Amino acid sequence: MDWASIFIHDTTWSFATEIIIRVIVMFTMIILFLRFTGKRGIRQLSIFELTIILSLGSIAGDPMFTKDLPLIQAVLIMSIVLLLYRLCTWLTAKYEVLERLLEGRPTYIVENGLLVLEDVKKDEMSHDEFFAEMRQYGIRHLGQVEVGLLETDGEFSVLLFPHDKTQYGLPIFPKEFKAAKTIETGHPYACMHCGYVEYLTHLHETCSRCQHSVGWAIALNTKVVN
Repeated sequence: MDWASIFIHDTTWSFATEIIIRVIVMFTMIILFLRFTGKRGIRQLSIFELTIILSLGSIAGDPMFTKDLPLIQAVLIMSIVLLLYRLCTWLTAKYEVLERLLEGRPTYIVENGLLVLEDVKKDEMSHDEFFAEMRQYGIRHLGQVEVGLLETDGEFSVLLFPHDKTQYGLPIFPKEFKAAKTIETGHPYACMHCGYVEYLTHLHETCSRCQHSVGWAIALNTKVVN
């Protein structure tokens, strides 16, 4: 058995240098790709953790069945990826600007019972996505939510109003999230686009907050059931 062929084969210093360049470029491309796919694409994993999984998974697979691929190349690539990972985590811990650039910032989805439309649009989320997340917390309408935050790892964090401060809000369950067909005098209605609550004179009014007229749902003010 030719051990030199198994571990080194025809690897030269010039090709080892090329590997280093290739790994640095691809490692950077993976991070950039994941960064721009949005937080929901990397749920529960940081960008670096997912980069390591993708990189090392591909690196470890090919040498297992490719005859002409010596193990030394895979070991070299894995070592470089791990060094890059260590370097990136050290830099992000040391420089907050770099951390914000790579990891992003938490996104406010709900503030004081209203949807933060600029951040929702920026993160390219649909109403159904974050409504589904909030329903997991037993939330029935936005008037129960003081803050709804999309974390950098794609997880949701929710801060509820105290019971005595629960306000009228947009319902988020499918059977209740529907446009009203008649107006009940003295009852508030919530804009189905932004959650703003108003007392209406007719159902075709434009929301004074978001300037949309997509429809008005009957606002609720029930308390969260503990």
